[in-house]
Parts: sequence; C-alpha cells; structure tokens
Amino acid sequence: MALREWIDERFPLTEFIERHITKYPTPKNLNYWWNFGSLAGAFFAVQVITGIWLAMYYKPSTELAFDSVQHIMRDVNYGWLIRYLHAIGPTGFFFAVYIHMARGIYYGSYKSPRELIWWIGLAIYLALMAEAFMGYLLPWGQMSFWGATVITNLFSAIPVIGSKFVIWLRGDFAVGDPTLGRFFSFHTTFIPLGIIGLLLVFHLTALHRVGSNNPAGIDLDKKGPAVVPFSPYYVTKDLWFISLIFTVYLYFVFFKPDFFLEPINNEPANPFATPLEIVPEWYFLPFYAILRSIPSKLGGVVAMGGAIFILAFLPYLDRSPVRSARYRPIKRVLTWLFFLNFLVLGYVGAHPPFGVMVLIGRIATFYYFLYFLLLLIIPAFEKTRPLPKEVEL
Repeated sequence: MALREWIDERFPLTEFIERHITKYPTPKNLNYWWNFGSLAGAFFAVQVITGIWLAMYYKPSTELAFDSVQHIMRDVNYGWLIRYLHAIGPTGFFFAVYIHMARGIYYGSYKSPRELIWWIGLAIYLALMAEAFMGYLLPWGQMSFWGATVITNLFSAIPVIGSKFVIWLRGDFAVGDPTLGRFFSFHTTFIPLGIIGLLLVFHLTALHRVGSNNPAGIDLDKKGPAVVPFSPYYVTKDLWFISLIFTVYLYFVFFKPDFFLEPINNEPANPFATPLEIVPEWYFLPFYAILRSIPSKLGGVVAMGGAIFILAFLPYLDRSPVRSARYRPIKRVLTWLFFLNFLVLGYVGAHPPFGVMVLIGRIATFYYFLYFLLLLIIPAFEKTRPLPKEVEL
C-alpha cells in the first residue's frame, strides 16, 4: 500500500488502472463478437515476443537467410516451437481482425461518434498487411521470393513513377539482398513498434473516450444500470475466450504445423525457377481475386486498393440514423451477403484465373463495391424495427 501511494504521488498509476480497466464502464449486453478485439491484441503480443526471439538468430542475407531459419528449426533449443508460433500466428491474428471488422460493419460501430476509432482501426489493418507481406519474404523460400516479386511489381502500374518506385522499394532491380535487409528492418522494428503499437494506443484511447458500441447500437448512460465495470466481468470473459482460441491455435502448432505453410517455401529461393502457381496467404486472397478480376493491370491495382480504402467512407455512405443491422432488415441481408461474397472472393483467389473462376471473380468483385452503393441508397426506403428504449438486463 505504501509503495502504491508513493507511486501515485509521482505517477497516476491507480487512476489509470481504475479509469481504463477496473472501473471502465462497459455495456452489459456485449456478446462474444466483442471478444475478438482482445483476441487480436493477444496474437499481436505473441508475434512481438516470438519475433524478438527469432531476430536473435535470423540472418537477413540472401546467402544465409534460408539456412538461418533451418538452424533455428533444427539446432536451437525449442527453436521449432518459437518459429511455428510465429509462422502460424498471423492466421489467428488476421482471423481475429477480420471478425472484429465484420462485427463493426454489422453493428454500425463506424458511426458517430466512433468514426475516428474506425479510421485508426483501418490504419492498423493496412499496417498489418504491410507487416505480414514483409515478414513473408524473410524465410527466403521459393514462395517468399516469388510472392515478393509479384507484389512489389504491382507498384509498377503507378503512372510515371511506377518503375522507379519499384526499384526504390526493392533497393535493386530485382528482389535481393537489399530488399531482404530493409524488409527485415521494417518488419522487426518500425512497423510493429513504431506504427502498429502506436496506433493501438490511439485506438484504445479513442475507444475509452467515447465508449464501446453494443449489439443494440444505442448509447448507454455510463453510470446507469446497463453498464458494468470492465474488470472482472469482461476481463474474465476475454481470458476465457482467448484460452479457447489459443487451444485451437496450439493444436495446429503442435500437431498440424505445416497446415497453413506452403510446402514449396521449404525450398531455397531460386530466381531461375518460377513456381507453377504463385498464391498469397489466405488473408490476402479476396483482394488478390479483385486484382485479377480486372483485365487492366492499373485497373486491377486501383480496384484492389479501392476495396480497402472504400471502408474508410462507411461513416458517410451509411446515413441511416440506426446503427445496428439487428434493427435494419435490408442492411442485415445485404451485409450477410457481403460477408459470404468476401469468402467467395477468397475461394476464387486461391484458384487459377481460368474458366468459370474468372466470371465468379468478376461478379463477386461487382457485388463487393455494389454493397457500399446500396448502403447509401437503402436508408431512403428501409423500414427499420423500433429500437429498444433501454438495454435488457
């Protein structure tokens, strides 16, 4: 007690804990879809801890990178465990992030006064995509090399400066030693700590400023009977949920470690042997399908980028005064179709762009963008269900 008082005189530790954890008011009616934000944070912590450990043994050199990964796997005590935790972690991380974003779309968590929370979340998502892409190159396997070659080459579609930008990004005319060195630097320091870590602080600060949304989509009195303190109620719920998902995560780590890893990536990078099929990780597949659905290279890049950036306009496209799709029958149907369509895009992206897959990809891409146009239109004629006057206890 004396130590806490001594600290509180010099630093607001108790005030911080009470304001953001023990006494932070949280709606009583939050369902399990709200646990995915904490789950994503848990996966981020695992990635940072295992990444620091791996960086102690990894060699960011085209001559040594692949062998250093094999050294970690075969010779370092429990190196195989740390490497698999880190390699499979992005699957759980992106799974949690996608569900977290889907929940925000369904329940209207992007609406006022939470627009800034939504935009910061999108910035985190973009940083995660960059982080995952740069990390994918580091094992220096066949798929790592050719995946990086294909993705960096997309920037050549930028008018006027495209070719020069690709050379600047790679550090050379082709993916090589300079690329590996700078990707390692960005992957281990600048992006996770300087961007994602800082954005997470902003994200949580903005959230605690305006409070959490809830399934009913109505603002609650922070001192009313419909709210409870975050701890111990939601701390316990989050820990239970994280333990459940991590049990599945560890099952793959110990029993199916290669399930999410490309077998061809166990071969050293070879610039003279192109794989028969170059496919990105599953969490990039929907946008990869959008890219391929447009015949023009520039058009495909614009469509792929637009598919992400259009999410930032949701607070302005959806003008309905009702937040939650629970009380909006048309939006509820359209949104579930949108989620299903996203899965279809992922399926198309995992297959070669031939035959019927081309047609399905273009139809799915069309509906992806049509959804946002429909959100702008439907408030004019949608008959919403009456909102509850208060959250049921």
